[in-house]
Parts: sequence; structure tokens; C-alpha cells
Amino acid sequence: MRRRTAFLAALVALALPVLCLGTLSCARPAPQSAAPSSGRRPTISPDYSDLVIPPNIAPLSFVIREPAARYVTRISGACGRPIEIDSASPKVTIPLTQWRELLAENRGGEISFQVSARSADGTWQTHEPIVNAVSADGIDGYIAYRMIYPAFNLWRDVEIRQRDLSTFDEWPVLRGHSIGNGCVNCHTFRSGRTDLMLTSTRGQQYGSAAVLVEGTEATKLDTKFGYASISPDGRTIAYSLNNVKQFFHSARTETRDVLDLDSDLALFDVATRTVSTSPQVAAEDRMETYPAWAPDGRALYFSSAPLRWKAGSGFPPEGWDKVRYDLRRVAYDPKEGVVGEAETVVSSEDVGGSVLEPRVSPDGRFLLFCVCGYGCFAVYQQSSDLYMLDLGTGECRRLEINSDESESWHSWSSNSRWIAFSSKRQDGLFTRTYISHVDADGRVSKALVVPQEDPTYYDSCLKTYSVPELTAEPTRVSADVIERAAMSTDKVEVTLPDIPMARKAPGGPKPVVPQPERE
Repeated sequence: MRRRTAFLAALVALALPVLCLGTLSCARPAPQSAAPSSGRRPTISPDYSDLVIPPNIAPLSFVIREPAARYVTRISGACGRPIEIDSASPKVTIPLTQWRELLAENRGGEISFQVSARSADGTWQTHEPIVNAVSADGIDGYIAYRMIYPAFNLWRDVEIRQRDLSTFDEWPVLRGHSIGNGCVNCHTFRSGRTDLMLTSTRGQQYGSAAVLVEGTEATKLDTKFGYASISPDGRTIAYSLNNVKQFFHSARTETRDVLDLDSDLALFDVATRTVSTSPQVAAEDRMETYPAWAPDGRALYFSSAPLRWKAGSGFPPEGWDKVRYDLRRVAYDPKEGVVGEAETVVSSEDVGGSVLEPRVSPDGRFLLFCVCGYGCFAVYQQSSDLYMLDLGTGECRRLEINSDESESWHSWSSNSRWIAFSSKRQDGLFTRTYISHVDADGRVSKALVVPQEDPTYYDSCLKTYSVPELTAEPTRVSADVIERAAMSTDKVEVTLPDIPMARKAPGGPKPVVPQPERE
């Protein structure tokens, strides 16, 4: 009897796992391969489909926009362990560690998102997979941007922040509320490194100045820098002096506009703390702005337009909406500091609009810029698109990644294989940061919005992301160091050169950097 009891107990013990597995199998959704197909891909947001993604990007978490009682999402590639997320919530939050491992295993290959959904009556349906390519090319690991409310009269809490693109870690670089609720803007780095950095501040309490970061030291410069570019050797900073004004009109949906009444370029010598210029970049009859060094430091690109009005003209002056900028270039001798003759690289007539914000790829092959209907401020113009110039062949073309809304403020990854840019494509109001892969022939992939830990974040974020700058490393100093320099009374006096703006403007120029409410 005892043997029979033991035998029956053993049979029960062996059967229990089977019974448990059977129970679990019934509780779990039917395998995706067994569920009937919907014959289409699911709708998700953000739209992370048909992308080329960096192998070092943070998880592309998303929301499934398909009504259902339960969802199973399987994320997989040809190699590595798949990720399966089973939830009643349409939010798909991808675990960071597993995501990293999957991308590393499929670098240069593909990963797919396959969603199965169970309706309220218990019926399962599997959607067609969403497939994205994982590039073999990594993107610079960090990105800095300015965060600001878009309203023209609400500009407090302006910050420059930096983000680790492989995670969701973010930290302040410079905070406006820490310097008397002042304005902070125009952050610039040397060739994607943070050993040399420039940013501008302005406020009633601590005045207007530039802060130069060299290594771990920050110095306050008693001068205003507009749009700036640091030469690759770190010896010279080309920057603009702009007499800029913002105004309002009802000519289109975006009622704000920005007008540059006059502008010139100047060259700041980092070692001697002196400023110089030349007629080639500060002409009497033209306006020059948006400087950008070539990667070898032997050429300087910039936007330039004819000066159509005289000092003292009414505001806005006649013909303000007819101003179109050309893309120009001057040769530069880094050893002697000699500026060559200006030449037009892309005229406004060539592209039918104003050419702004030139940026050269680090390998010297391509030049990325904006084209908008008129004027100097692309982010406020719905017509603004990204264009690419092949500096080897001279081919110039509008990029396929443009939307019906404004595209502006762009930068290159240090390997010339990625660009980051601002776009208002989500809603026409808020700028968000997008990235796109650029192949060896200059072809760009579908743009993806920079991922957030909460995939619904952009639906409720009321600040704009402006001027995204990719860097290969995090900033080397804390925000406290830069803020102490901005508030300090100890500053380097910088004397401006005899620029045309000083002679043309009544009572001398009033050059200003972009106003705090501008994006």
C-alpha cells in the first residue's frame, strides 16, 4: 500500500508541472504566430517605423494606437534574445539593458516590433511587423539644447541642458533662473568637443556678456556674441553682431517675426582676447550672419544679404520681407589670420529663398543649410526646409526629410553620419529635436524624434527644444561654474573693432543676440 501511495504521489508530482504549464498557457495570450494577421502594421506614436537608428540610441518606447484589452509586443532581431512586453497598457516601455544588448547584437542589421492585440471578447490578432535598420554608424553620445517656452511674453526658466542619447539622463549646462532670471542662449562647441565652449547671457542683474569655457575654467567676456563658430584649432571664434528686432504681424499662422536691421562678422582671438574683422565679412553694403568654419579651418561660410535700408528708416523698413540671404565663403589663413575675398557658394536665386544656418560636415564633404521664404530667422517660417550641398560635386538639393512645418537649427555628428535638427512637424508650434542618418552619398533616412523615457512626453511638454548641438562627450564643468562666471564682476574687457555697423547706426550700434523669447 505504501508503495502504491508513493507511486501515485510521484505521478501527481510529475503531472503538476504539466498542469501548471497548461494553466499558464491558457492564461497567456496565444502565440503571435498562431493569431490571425491584421494584414497591416499597427499605428504607434512616436512614429518609429522604417527608420535607420543609431546602435547607441536610448530605447524607442512608444504607444500603440490600436484599441484592445491587452497587448503583447515582441522586439527581436536575427541575433540576440528577443524582448517581450505583455501588458494591458498600450504604452510599450522598453527595458534599457535588454535594448542595449539587442542593438549590439544586431548592429548593421535589423530589429522588428511585432504587436499582437487581444480584443474585449478574447480574440487575438497579430499585426504585421514594424522593421527598422540598426546602423553600423554610431551617433555622438551627447546632445545639448536650449529649452524655452514658445510664448513671446513668457521667457523665464530658460535653460541650456545636455542629454545622454544612450540613456535618458539629462543635466543643466546653464540656468537662467540661477542668474537672476536672465536669458541664456547661443551655446557653441569646438568641433563636437566640450574642452572649448561659448555661451551668452543677458539680464538686468548681471548684464550682458559671453562666457568662455576652456577646459574646466569659465571666463566672463564683457562683450556680446551673436551666432558663433569656434575654429577647429580653437584659436579663433567667428561671431556675428546683430541689430535684431522681433515684431508681430498677421500675414500667416505664425505671427512672430524677426528682422536683422544690420549685422557684421568679427573674429575673436582666444589667446589674446582681441577682436578683428575685415571688409570681406563686414561689408558696408551687406549684412553678414551665421558664421560656420570648414573642418580644416581654412574657410569660413556665412549668410549674407544686401542692406536695403538706411539707418533711421521706419520699422519695419520698406522691403523687409524681400530680403534674401546668399551663402558665401571666404578663405582663411589660420597662421596669419588673413581673410580672403568673399565668393557666393549658393545664391538665393539658385534655391528661390533665403539661405541660412550653414553647417559643414566634419569630413568636409557636405554642407547643410536652411532655405526659407525671406529673412534671417528660419524657425519662425513654416516654409523653412533643409538643403544639402555636395561640396565635391556642387550638387544642391532639398532633403526628403522635410515636413510641411519649419525645419531649422541643425548640427552634425563627429563621424558625419548623423544630423540633429529642430522641427515643428508634430504640431506646428513646438520645436522638437529629430535625428537622421546620412550615408556616404548624402542620402538621408527618415527622421526620428529623440526618444523619451515616457513615450507620451512630447504630448504634454510645453517647452521647445532649440539649437541641438551634438557632442562626443559631456560638458567638462558643472552649471554652477558657468553661472558663477556669468554673475561675476571679474570680467575680461573686449574692445570691438571699427565695424560698419558702428558708422552706419545713429549714436552707434546696438548689437544684440537673439532675444530671450526667441527659439
